[in-house]
Amino acid sequence: MTGLRTLRGISDKREKDFKKLHIASAEDLVRYFPRSYLDMTHPASIYACYHNDTALIPCRVAAEPQTVYGRRPFVRVWCEQGGERFSAVWFNAPYVRTQLKAGAEYFFYGRVSNKQGTGVPSMVNPSFELQEKNFRLKGIVPVYGLSGSLTQRAVRGAVQEALRLCPPHTVVPPALAEKYALSSLEEAYRAAHMPRSFEEQERAAARIALEEYFILISAFRFIKGDKNDARLGGYSCTEEDVKAFAARFPFAFTAGQEAAVRAVFSDLHSPARMNRLLQGDVGCGKTAVALCAVFMAAKSGRQAAMIAPTEVLAAQNFSLVQKYLPEYRAAFLAGSTPAAEKRAVKRALAAGELSVVCGTHAVLQEDVAFRDLALCVCDEQQRFGVAQRSALGEKGQGADMLVMSATPIPRTLSLIFYGDLDITEIRDKPLARAETVTAVVPARKYEAMLDYIGQEAAEGNQSYFVCPRIEGDEEGSLISVRELYEELCARLPKVRFALLHGRMKDKEKAEVMAAFKAKQYDCLVSTTVIEVGVDVPDATIMVIYNAERFGLSQLHQLRGRVGRGSKKSYCFLLTGNDGEEARARLAAVKNSSDGFQIAEKDLEMRGGGDFLGTRQSGHILGDVGRLRYPKSVIFTAKKLADEALASGDTAALRAAAMQKYEKLKEVVLN
Repeated sequence: MTGLRTLRGISDKREKDFKKLHIASAEDLVRYFPRSYLDMTHPASIYACYHNDTALIPCRVAAEPQTVYGRRPFVRVWCEQGGERFSAVWFNAPYVRTQLKAGAEYFFYGRVSNKQGTGVPSMVNPSFELQEKNFRLKGIVPVYGLSGSLTQRAVRGAVQEALRLCPPHTVVPPALAEKYALSSLEEAYRAAHMPRSFEEQERAAARIALEEYFILISAFRFIKGDKNDARLGGYSCTEEDVKAFAARFPFAFTAGQEAAVRAVFSDLHSPARMNRLLQGDVGCGKTAVALCAVFMAAKSGRQAAMIAPTEVLAAQNFSLVQKYLPEYRAAFLAGSTPAAEKRAVKRALAAGELSVVCGTHAVLQEDVAFRDLALCVCDEQQRFGVAQRSALGEKGQGADMLVMSATPIPRTLSLIFYGDLDITEIRDKPLARAETVTAVVPARKYEAMLDYIGQEAAEGNQSYFVCPRIEGDEEGSLISVRELYEELCARLPKVRFALLHGRMKDKEKAEVMAAFKAKQYDCLVSTTVIEVGVDVPDATIMVIYNAERFGLSQLHQLRGRVGRGSKKSYCFLLTGNDGEEARARLAAVKNSSDGFQIAEKDLEMRGGGDFLGTRQSGHILGDVGRLRYPKSVIFTAKKLADEALASGDTAALRAAAMQKYEKLKEVVLN
């Protein structure tokens, strides 16, 4: 690996800032793709922008920047465009005051605040470039995620230097590269970072994605070939036992649930260990199927582990185990579990005194041992990496694995990447729930929406406000959860707001959720930590900011947090991007409530990165997840992998694939 300090202009401070972005080498920089691009040929008038629009605004700085002190200090500068004045403000960026000069002309890019009644628009945390220096930035300009004191200019320069020193090389065998007329991978990376047109950028993204999927699919094949799937332990539970257990539930199983239970029972009584993916839409009854599997292990005198990505969801699973399997001893294990209790749980598991453990990633720790772990259930599997699931399975001698997902994965994609898993889909519609109406709210109706939510709060109905980030971005195109919380508290002073985000301690998050469920708050302002495991029947409104930044399946999951009671519910989608692609994607969510249909549409529009990127498989395809490419790339990569492995010319490919897998394992497990 080539160290960052070998690049020109990388100081100690800049190296630390890059490391905050998980960039530790020049090779990492080459793979740090832009999150968006600016078309510098399309400036806008700030007075023509709606509230929360993202725009490129040419202007003149009319006065020296000033620091405004208070509870939350910020830098403010007054600007002019077309003879009209507007302000720009920066939070947590005191250095801006020394970078802007009165009388100079700039391009500002960021989120516009143009609220009704104020009369004067403003921009929030915009990035900026001197117009006189803009000759270097004509055309399509990359926009990168930033950290610390990094600027767009600094990242652009470092990426170009890294590309010069560490050009990427393909591992596709030469004969196959020629057969499929693959373009240069090095040229594709250059075009992805500094494209001459959006068409060139799209072609580059497809070529890079093809290479990555080729390596990943091949890695899955190599890894699967080394597996030993023979069963080492048996189950004594009978079909009659399972039928009697299913009768404990206060509802009749659907045909899909019954088929899933039969598949699990058959797996557990077969010569090979179970490795099954159970997927279905929100509320279709996957957890009941999982509890049947846990019962099969406990009834057979063996142990089962049920892990979830959040303490809220893990605690919910533990409560269900206590309710439906009261004759078996169970325990809860999570990060917030007191130390003495953790030690007691670990001792009991190792001694075989516990039949079931429900918990979070804490169950994966090396000092958690089982006497006879027979079954592992991973709830919301998209939150766990491949290596994490493997680590859990290795705690038992050939333990059976049932992984569940409420984010349906397109079957074509499942067959490619989960080829080592048997797949069960529960297609039955969820149990009857209240209707949820989805609407894309234009900027001109934002204030009216807030008034409506205020009225609903007065009538006892609760709401969620979700935005993608804890902190805003440098360009100001994303509103932060803290900024939104403060804005809403000021806008609706009679409404009781709570704040929830991922940096809070697990205990704090649990307390906020419990208080919200107990109706001590009217509205919850949150990041996507509420995506799973939240069940509040009186929550009837979901508002999602920057909805274009989420995958369609994630939007569908968030929408599933409302409509869980008997009242009609609403999901309002707000967007800072009025482009054709954004409108088409949000329309797909608006017009469908079928999670499988939405998943297929997401694959069609975004490629596979959203399903198999950082969010769902540890760090597999995490870089490529920032690119947009057609799903046909995935199937071309599969054909390439099939032919490469059949040819036997796999030395370079095996080395690259195994290196990538080992890196993933190191990142996820340590």
